[in-house]
Amino acid sequence: MNGHPAKAGYRLKTGEQVVLTSKEPDPLRLKPEPIPLLIVFEDPDLLVIDKPAGLVVHPAPGNYSGTLVHALLYLGENLSTAGGAFRPGIVHRLDKDTSGLLIVAKNDPCHQALTKQFQSGLIFKEYQALTWGTPPQRQGIINRPIGRHPIDRKKMAVNEVRGKPALTEWLVLETYHPGINRLRLRIKTGRTHQIRVHLAALGLPILGDPLYGLKKRGLQGLDPALASSLASLSRQMLHAGRLAFTHPRTQIQLEFTSPWPPDMSQLIDLLKKS
Repeated sequence: MNGHPAKAGYRLKTGEQVVLTSKEPDPLRLKPEPIPLLIVFEDPDLLVIDKPAGLVVHPAPGNYSGTLVHALLYLGENLSTAGGAFRPGIVHRLDKDTSGLLIVAKNDPCHQALTKQFQSGLIFKEYQALTWGTPPQRQGIINRPIGRHPIDRKKMAVNEVRGKPALTEWLVLETYHPGINRLRLRIKTGRTHQIRVHLAALGLPILGDPLYGLKKRGLQGLDPALASSLASLSRQMLHAGRLAFTHPRTQIQLEFTSPWPPDMSQLIDLLKKS
């Protein structure tokens, strides 16, 4: 500050000169890793992956290895570069602990065309979730903007002032026990944590959600096996089960479905029995 070291709490005044010297970080070099992937479709332009829960999509602070990108590199696939050096092929993403269908682009024209489809709301994405709470009705639309949480920077929140538009359609498919429901969800936008934030704001947090859920709520009086399963959930019960889009090159409409992963299937069986 004005040619001298400054303390972090120093308050700037008009006309003062600030000089900052910083070292550029070493470039991150992505190394292929032998991580198993379930590929449900592949052609010269793209892949559709059925991502398991627990797999991070691309490298980011705290996850510089063991991601979907590292697994794709191990397969030796040609991947698009339009998403940046750390996100080769990644057109869109799912949260680490959300399972289901994901598109990967092999070249930049395909990537750019798919991005336009996402931006125009032309890609159909359908999820299912298990939630706590009593729905206000059997179906509805949540149209509330989402932005960064004002206090907890790891979370998102409904933010009517600074949030970006977000729209989620929901429908109750089944009610297994008072307060536990299976929902179908369709999203028109792709905000971070959108479904999880919208359902929590509606009073229907997803079972097992470590950020927005109420993990042990309502366990009293349940079947012991069911109560034990609910208390031990390690991830949100959210699955991207249907995906449809127009192939950028062939213009053929493609549609894919993914069955429930084992942890959600087992929990549904217990819910039905209870």
